[in-house]
Amino acid sequence: MPTSPIITIFIVEDNALYGELLEYRLAQNPDHQIRRFTTAQDCLACLHEKPDLITLDYSLPDGSGDQVLRLIKDRLPEVAVIVISGQEDVRTAIGLLHQGAYDYLVKDEETLDRLWNSVGNWRKQLLLRRENQRLREQIGQQYDSERAILGESPQIKQLFTLIDKAARANISVSISGETGTGKELVAKAIHFRSERRNAPFVAVNVAAIPSELLESELFGHEKGAFTGALNRRIGRFEEANRGTLFLDEISEMELSLQAKLLRVLQEREVVRVGGNARIPFDARLVVATHRDLNQRVKEGRFREDLYYRLLGLPIELPPLRDRGHDILLLANSFLQAFCRQNNMTACTLSAAAQSRLLQYHFPGNVRELKAVVELAAVLAESDVIQPQDLSLRGERPGSAPPELPGPEADESLRSQTAAIVQRYLWLYQGNIMEVAARLQIGKSTIYRMVQKREVELPSSSS
Repeated sequence: MPTSPIITIFIVEDNALYGELLEYRLAQNPDHQIRRFTTAQDCLACLHEKPDLITLDYSLPDGSGDQVLRLIKDRLPEVAVIVISGQEDVRTAIGLLHQGAYDYLVKDEETLDRLWNSVGNWRKQLLLRRENQRLREQIGQQYDSERAILGESPQIKQLFTLIDKAARANISVSISGETGTGKELVAKAIHFRSERRNAPFVAVNVAAIPSELLESELFGHEKGAFTGALNRRIGRFEEANRGTLFLDEISEMELSLQAKLLRVLQEREVVRVGGNARIPFDARLVVATHRDLNQRVKEGRFREDLYYRLLGLPIELPPLRDRGHDILLLANSFLQAFCRQNNMTACTLSAAAQSRLLQYHFPGNVRELKAVVELAAVLAESDVIQPQDLSLRGERPGSAPPELPGPEADESLRSQTAAIVQRYLWLYQGNIMEVAARLQIGKSTIYRMVQKREVELPSSSS
């Protein structure tokens, strides 16, 4: 429950006795701090104290109500002003309300009670605004500066527009973009801007879960459904009820499971593995992939009917190399967050370092940029990062790790991803858990790459 705020009220009334009556009535609430003035000039001279509410006599010796109201609103647009007049004039009342007055009261035997009610209604609105602000701040706290969607490029401005459109509707969303462009972050932004914000956001990386376990992960299972199923487990669809389910790398799902997923989406209900009960769910589905799903359909690797079921509102994330000076905006944000979290002196990028970042193609996109500037902050000899502190092509002090492919190389996304993972295995001496955390990918993905000999562990690790 929101706490009752302390309200500062200015009473502007040239009749001393009537002013005392107003003060006496409003002072019955101990949360009201009241100051009384007999002239408009005295009130205007104290506006720097920023009162929350002003009761304004329409007929003052040094100014009419509409003139004084205009002067108050020019200096304090947010302050609530209740005008109290000795005459009932509908035209005047309407004009004052159009100028921004909160209320217009006529002096009679019921004025004090009407004023009390008007102030009470305004307080309720104030509490509601403050509570909404508190909720927005709570939502914002889920994204510190290193995870915020930052950017001023035209592509990012268009992205903000699409996020807002998605948040206002209950439509499925399909996000595409290269590895490291922030697909999950966009999915979270849609969720926390939508009416589902207070319900769960559940994320599943389809590529990181073995295919034989993915059905149970998504739909849940009953006790004894298979060897090792010692207890009932609800699936991610049930967990995401009334919220948002984010399926990352949806293109990696096997065809047999795609058919089951399609049925679940059509029926809006799941059946746990080994069970018979049909369990309804209400969750918005957001999917993401770094592949061209339409091409996967043409290749027969993705069901066409599921493709159209998932397509919804398509959002394509631009690669970092196409975002211009957003690179520096993000780099500085990552630097500030890293230095703050590690109690380090704040670092800045030299002009030469900024130039080098702008010239680099960033195959790992935002994820790679974050890792690069964090490492630079550690390697730098001072609080100004120089070009040599930026390990942009896989350098490691004292060694020569594999170099990332240049923009001119005809490399597949898979090989570029392997190059980035290999680089980080060198940087963190083969610590797979650390590399997975830094790159925000599943450790099972790295283990599979090692098993397939796409990457190698440094000889010092085992």
